[in-house]
Amino acid sequence: MAFSGTVRVERVMGLPVSVDVRTMLPSRELSPVLDDAFGWLRWGDATFDATRQDSAIGRLAAGRLAVDDCAPEVTEVLERCAELRAATGGYFDEGAGGALDPTVYVRGWMVERISRALSVAGAVDHCVNVGTAVRVRGSARPGARWRIGIRDPRDEQVCKVLFAHDLAVATAQEPGRRSVTVVGPDLGAACGYAAALRAMPPAPARRFAERLGMAGPYDVLLVERDGRTTGTPGLAEYGAAAGTRLAV
Repeated sequence: MAFSGTVRVERVMGLPVSVDVRTMLPSRELSPVLDDAFGWLRWGDATFDATRQDSAIGRLAAGRLAVDDCAPEVTEVLERCAELRAATGGYFDEGAGGALDPTVYVRGWMVERISRALSVAGAVDHCVNVGTAVRVRGSARPGARWRIGIRDPRDEQVCKVLFAHDLAVATAQEPGRRSVTVVGPDLGAACGYAAALRAMPPAPARRFAERLGMAGPYDVLLVERDGRTTGTPGLAEYGAAAGTRLAV
């Protein structure tokens, strides 16, 4: 048995964005919800695209716009980025190199907002995917958890599969080197943590991943350059317990 749902894919933020809804809803109800979801993404792209001089972020970085004059969402994003910067000891930095670019966090934040909106609208079984950021809720089919594959950066083959009904999954990769996957309840935060862990040297990354996993509610999977995987104990909940654990 399978859900009768729908999939819509559009290119936004320079990447294909896929919204896969499995809840049985009439097209007349679901189509406007998807229209709103992609409209929100396009608004977010126009607002936060750091490469566009006319975007709010572009004007803010150039000193042509004050924070107090920005949309509330801009203030929310900048405040959350500052919190992530502090929490990661500066390894997550939306202002690195003197430029203001919160794209890494924004992608996850926008998808998280879409996921919540879909649930409120009744589309409780869905998967939203943009690049290496995924948000799932509900079921892929009646009673079945969603399957999220984690790829080995050396050959792009799936090396781990996570199973979940409600999870945000963010992966930051360095092609041919290593990848970091962070899972938890909020995709924006997961994207920020994953980017910070990728920027850290291996030893500090392992220590930070251990602390993150112990504190909860986020867990980490590291895929090393040799293909070896290490993960925090909480990953066992998602069927990804194999490999070396960082710490209990």
